[in-house]
Amino acid sequence: MASAELQGKYQKLAQEYSKLRAQNQVLKKGVVDEQANSAALKEQLKMKDQSLRKLQQEMDSLTFRNLQLAKRVELLQDELALSEPRGKKNKKSGESSSQLSQEQKSVFDEDLQKKIEENERLHIQFFEADEQHKHVEAELRSRLATLETEAAQHQAVVDGLTRKYMETIEKLQNDKAKLEVKSQTLEKEAKECRLRTEECQLQLKTLHEDLSGRLEESLSIINEKVPFNDTKYSQYNALNVPLHNRRHQLKMRDIAGQALAFVQDLVTALLNFHTYTEQRIQIFPVDSAIDTISPLNQKFSQYLHENASYVRPLEEGMLHLFESITEDTVTVLETTVKLKTFSEHLTSYICFLRKILPYQLKSLEEECESSLCTSALRARNLELSQDMKKMTAVFEKLQTYIALLALPSTEPDGLLRTNYSSVLTNVGAALHGFHDVMKDISKHYSQKAAIEHELPTATQKLITTNDCILSSVVALTNGAGKIASFFSNNLDYFIASLSYGPKAASGFISPLSAECMLQYKKKAAAYMKSLRKPLLESVPYEEALANRRILLSSTESREGLAQQVQQSLEKISKLEQEKEHWMLEAQLAKIKLEKENQRIADKLKNTGSAQLVGLSQENAAVSNTAGQDEATAKAVLEPIQSTSLIGTLTRTSDSEVPDVESREDLIKNHYMARIVELTSQLQLADSKSVHFYAECRALSKRLALAEKSKEALTEEMKLASQNISRLQDELTTTKRSYEDQLSMMSDHLCSMNETLSKQREEIDTLKMSSKGNSKKNKSR
Repeated sequence: MASAELQGKYQKLAQEYSKLRAQNQVLKKGVVDEQANSAALKEQLKMKDQSLRKLQQEMDSLTFRNLQLAKRVELLQDELALSEPRGKKNKKSGESSSQLSQEQKSVFDEDLQKKIEENERLHIQFFEADEQHKHVEAELRSRLATLETEAAQHQAVVDGLTRKYMETIEKLQNDKAKLEVKSQTLEKEAKECRLRTEECQLQLKTLHEDLSGRLEESLSIINEKVPFNDTKYSQYNALNVPLHNRRHQLKMRDIAGQALAFVQDLVTALLNFHTYTEQRIQIFPVDSAIDTISPLNQKFSQYLHENASYVRPLEEGMLHLFESITEDTVTVLETTVKLKTFSEHLTSYICFLRKILPYQLKSLEEECESSLCTSALRARNLELSQDMKKMTAVFEKLQTYIALLALPSTEPDGLLRTNYSSVLTNVGAALHGFHDVMKDISKHYSQKAAIEHELPTATQKLITTNDCILSSVVALTNGAGKIASFFSNNLDYFIASLSYGPKAASGFISPLSAECMLQYKKKAAAYMKSLRKPLLESVPYEEALANRRILLSSTESREGLAQQVQQSLEKISKLEQEKEHWMLEAQLAKIKLEKENQRIADKLKNTGSAQLVGLSQENAAVSNTAGQDEATAKAVLEPIQSTSLIGTLTRTSDSEVPDVESREDLIKNHYMARIVELTSQLQLADSKSVHFYAECRALSKRLALAEKSKEALTEEMKLASQNISRLQDELTTTKRSYEDQLSMMSDHLCSMNETLSKQREEIDTLKMSSKGNSKKNKSR
């Protein structure tokens, strides 16, 4: 389609271009003709100029001769004036010379007369030439004006054509660009289509090979392992479980719920109608409280009193039908077994209507025979009797069609599947007929109630009963209209849902097969439910990506943590070795301490035996021990400090008697404090180094990722630059082609402009020459 449209547009543009070319040729011919006319006019002007120049030359020569003659006449006159006084003096000599002067004068007069005649003839020629020049000049001016107007018209036409040419050129260029773009896109699409067709052909080949292989495999499996084809026979195919259509089941349940609500409204309206009819029989035409009613009305009221036992089962049957339609079942006419119970309840209600119909008709006749009945009331009663007959007939018709719809679930041969749609349409028509009958009953009963209210014997009880019956009739009418519209709206869906059943079959064969199918469906659903296992909770994709980025860039990556664990294990082993070393040192220190304590104890025993010598010695010993205690206290109070690489050690002087326990404790505490300090510093340094190492490792990973992304971006930049260069090359080629075309068009236009400018210059020269000639003629 697009190519055809493009060809049509191109043909139209070609036609317009050919028309413009034809017009251009006509204009060219006009321009050439005008150029020839202007050349002829130029030649005529040249000839006229030559004739004018000749006349001017002759005129100049005549004026020069006239001036010469005038000068000569003046000279002759001067000579004559000079000769007169001389003649007075020389009369004598004058007489002789007078003859000579008269002869000369006669000669001069003849010559002057000739000159005068010649001058007059020249003036006449000059006047005639002047008149002829003016006439020629006027003709040339008029022709020049016509030529100027024609030139202006031609210039306007040329300007219009140039505009049209430029517009057409622009349009053609734009169309050409669009067509080129479209052609490129179509070429790309064609290439893509070719590639797709090739891919599709390859896929078709692969699929054909795959399907052929699968077909052979499935045929071999079917031949080897399948004992029979259950879809071949309708009896076996009916047992296959169809595909579960949850939407269909929900729709059917919704429709059944709506139908249940409408049936409930209809049942309440029927109950009210029959109950209020019974009350009316007890009141009119004879009030049972005042007098006994007729045996007919007594029997009729007795039957009407039993209406609930016939009407209530309709609601129960519809409720059971609604409960049988669930999400797990398959709802078609073959599986709706509860529709049969509803049909039976409807049949019992119709039997009830048939039983009460003759009593109802006889009761209306009895009302007509009473003295209180008027002609109008009698007519309304007759209409109501006809309406009651129609109502019973409509219910019978409806019951017949519903019984037919219930047959597929009980007797499959009772109703053919092809007749389902016609039965459903007849049900809709019966419901609409029921609605029409109820409208007639409502209309006629309202008229009857209005007439009865106007009777003088009408009691308040009768008026209220009639109002109640009328309200129940109106409710029946509304319910019948709702059911009819509901069924007609869903009729297409009912007809379409009849095809819901097993594969490759017309439907379920029998209710037994449908029941077996439902059992198989329940078993299959239970089996699938047992196979279904809850899926484990999975991490969302975005969260997993975020966690991956965190793992890649976090300082607490797996490798870093593994290295930290390895280093911490090495530290623990070193600390355990150091602990064992210091445990050994502590044991050695304990052994030394025990030896020292033993030595001190031995010294104390020796000192105790020496104290038995005497009191003097005892006092001296006491004084000496006091001095020693003071010295030791001074020694303890004045410690000696020694510094080393391990730290600063505070000790007593070796010259004094040391306290062994205090010295050992001091050394032990000092070394322990120093060890704790060094281990804390070492742990801090190790943690810092591990932290820095993890950060460096994460930064290196980030750097590697950044380098990879940089390489990918550089490749993309290269591809983009290549695409840009290719597009630039294509753009330059297209620009060059367009520039060449434009240059050709501009050259053509320039040539046309040059020809027009030449014509203008020629016209200007003609104007200037005509103006110069006119000025010369004026000056002459």
